[in-house]
Amino acid sequence: MNKLLRRVVLYLFFITSCHLAQSQNKEEQPLAYILEQLEKRYDVKFSYETKTIEGVAVSPLSAELSLDEALDKLKSITQLNFKVLSSRFIAISAKHKTIQYLEEVVVTNYLTKGISKTNNGAIAVDAKAFDILPGLIEPDVLQIVQNLPGIISVDERISNINVRGGTNDQNLILYEGMRMYQSGHFFGLISAFNPYLSDEIRVAKNGTSALFGNGVSSTISIKNSNIVDNKFNGGLGANLLSVDGFAKIPLNKKMELQVSARRSFTDVLASTTYDAYFDRIFRDSELNASNNINTVLALDERFLFYDLNTKFLYDIDETSKLRINLLNIYNNLDYNQIFTNSNNEFQEVRSTLNQVSYGFSTSYSKEFNDDISASAQLYYSNYDLDAQNNDITNDQLLTQENKVEDYGLRIDISQNVDNNTEIRGGYQFNEVAVTNFEDVSNPDFTSLVKEIIRTHAFFGETERYSKSRNTYIRLGARISYFEKLKELVIEPRFAFNQKISDDIRVEILGELKSQSITQVIDLQQDFFGIEKRRWQLSNLDDVPLIRSQQISLGVSYNQNNLLVSLEGYYKNVDDITAQSQGFQNQFQFANDIGSYTITGLDFLVNKRFNNFSTWLSYTLSNNDYKFDNINDGNAFPNTVDLTHVANASLTYNLDNFKIGIGFNWHSGRAYSKPSDVQNNANSVIEYSNPNGSRLPDYFRADISAIYKFELMKGVKTEIGASVWNMFNQTNIINRYYTFDADDAIIEIDNRSLKFTPNLSFRVNF
Repeated sequence: MNKLLRRVVLYLFFITSCHLAQSQNKEEQPLAYILEQLEKRYDVKFSYETKTIEGVAVSPLSAELSLDEALDKLKSITQLNFKVLSSRFIAISAKHKTIQYLEEVVVTNYLTKGISKTNNGAIAVDAKAFDILPGLIEPDVLQIVQNLPGIISVDERISNINVRGGTNDQNLILYEGMRMYQSGHFFGLISAFNPYLSDEIRVAKNGTSALFGNGVSSTISIKNSNIVDNKFNGGLGANLLSVDGFAKIPLNKKMELQVSARRSFTDVLASTTYDAYFDRIFRDSELNASNNINTVLALDERFLFYDLNTKFLYDIDETSKLRINLLNIYNNLDYNQIFTNSNNEFQEVRSTLNQVSYGFSTSYSKEFNDDISASAQLYYSNYDLDAQNNDITNDQLLTQENKVEDYGLRIDISQNVDNNTEIRGGYQFNEVAVTNFEDVSNPDFTSLVKEIIRTHAFFGETERYSKSRNTYIRLGARISYFEKLKELVIEPRFAFNQKISDDIRVEILGELKSQSITQVIDLQQDFFGIEKRRWQLSNLDDVPLIRSQQISLGVSYNQNNLLVSLEGYYKNVDDITAQSQGFQNQFQFANDIGSYTITGLDFLVNKRFNNFSTWLSYTLSNNDYKFDNINDGNAFPNTVDLTHVANASLTYNLDNFKIGIGFNWHSGRAYSKPSDVQNNANSVIEYSNPNGSRLPDYFRADISAIYKFELMKGVKTEIGASVWNMFNQTNIINRYYTFDADDAIIEIDNRSLKFTPNLSFRVNF
């Protein structure tokens, strides 16, 4: 392991030396860079969608030009619209498109290049402009968002992202408008969304737009490029887990096809990275459980994943567009074991676990004039998790399935009332069906439960700037009717941003939200204990509609490449079930209704100088449960409560070379410790105070580097190297207790990813 670390360090040193020896002079520069220069030179602010200027490059403009002269020159070169809204604000748009200027970026390079903060509180990530983050050599969508204050995964799994104390199922994850019920490959360690076709990611922790519903924690929206640019480009790449490729193929001046595919080679070749990932996921699963009756002579696991994505773009005319999206995500595990039993007979046992998602969406948009636009979308999202567990010890075959089918329709209408005001409204219909199937032999038992919820929602909001454009406010509401539950829910939302001075802004966000689908755990051993959560719909009995309330107040200072922000928040989520919280203590089989309340403070300081960017983020929070009957109705710490979370990072970017190093620390999770005195006659572990103990603190250091060069004209090459947990720190991320074969209590520690290197090689053309 030390040899491997030395090799990685030598490799990074080598590409650094190669880079420093290289000198490049380019006449044209990206338009985004030119605009940054003009903003400083003329004290103005440009507002635009990132995709509008994507791929546009121009030569530097003379400093002797006036602002009007510079804008006229850019208009003629880029064929873009530059509309002066006031003495300081200028909106950029494509000539045939309605100008969208109300949502403005108030903080660029929020953590690193490609991450920005908008005036409505949302974080926007431009995957193509993304620079580098420690431990990442690819723009993994759901890994990137975990670097934002208030967002973390308590067990390092993408499929378990916790936003301000919430569970992952409380996040609304949208891919091209489709709700996703599976977000990870390798059972949660890798994002299931191809990072090289994703164009724009938006994250809202609070103050969510009224356009979105059915997720009480956060909204994460992922979109691919939406512009027909009549230019072919593509890429091929590989790392130590998978190979992938993507292409944007112009069919004619009005049509384009975007395709991407990724497949692991882990079923034929096991790398060091694969070994680390496999050890993390399967170390404490049922598949690794000891067997006292039979002797395992051999085992053979076959694991693979892939994802496919296709998007068809058709610009019918200058005002009408048609878009069609297809998505397929797949995970498969075959686990074969050969036993010899007490009679010295050989037995081969095969267990399987499959996780599949399909998605389809089609949308049509129309601009009726310069002020009114409308769109309609249909989508279908399917998620299917099934397992077949062959338990030779108990001569038992267990088959399980959890399936979600989501049909949706939404209609949106918007109007620009004037240069400072826009109103939006619409209607959304959803039908979600969840099926849970279980079949057991010895003893024979079969269960099939299917539930359906239909939801009608009307939404509307208005955005407005003051004439000075120093004040921004968005007010909206979503009214949802859940047919099966016979409940009408009104959810107001607001976002307020006030510019106090050129350097200081104040932000207030608030929202009410609800959710009719959640994940629960029946038994910790379900689906081998690997994907033990199953989706379940709210009902009129024991799974109520979840509701949340949240408000936050933030202030930020941004001047001379120094950003300092502080945000305090209060969040309450009601009507959660005990089964959705994954208790592994005295409440593991409890069926109760309760809530959690979290109060917190997010702090960020980011300083950029020359080619360096460094930041420190810190979150202080307190997250407590309160159930009707559990713990006699008294509050106790949340299972995902992390009182202190800190992240410090340093990145260096010079032309084609990038390197980043980061340090992650947080206090330990809460867990329940067994009582000192046990009643052995019960065969049940008796615990002390629920979640009254804490795991040791967590610490991890990561490093990554990327070097780009031109292999030949029109062909760009990228080499990357990274190490996750470079000091091979042993971190305990979960602790629970069970009985061994002699009915003695044993302690089980789930450990984090160990030293995990990765290499990547890409060619873009």
